[in-house]
Amino acid sequence: MRITILHSNEPDEYWFQEGCHILEIANHADDPALSIARARVEPGVTTQWHALHEVAERYLVIEGQGYVEIGDLEPTAVTSGDVVCIPPGTRQRISNNGDGDLVFYAICTPRFTPACYRTLDTAE
Repeated sequence: MRITILHSNEPDEYWFQEGCHILEIANHADDPALSIARARVEPGVTTQWHALHEVAERYLVIEGQGYVEIGDLEPTAVTSGDVVCIPPGTRQRISNNGDGDLVFYAICTPRFTPACYRTLDTAE
């Protein structure tokens, strides 16, 4: 890692297959220990079941409300200020049950790469 200041660029937000919008904030090969992305889930949307192979993830909810489903836990309500910790390889999805966008930072260790993403069947 080198000394740097990273600026987010709103026009770089993109639609991700999982069912949400992603804005990469920090995800670079020269800092492999961590990545940070802003995720935005529209009202009424539930992302697909997925897991991250060998990558731990934390959601830091900054706006909106919804619920998360992680591993075998019952669906759990989340709102601004909550942190959700997801161990590597654990199935997960998040739903927005509010009127506005559900926005959170996805903080991954080590950093997220497309190769770690695993789509899961709903029966898993």
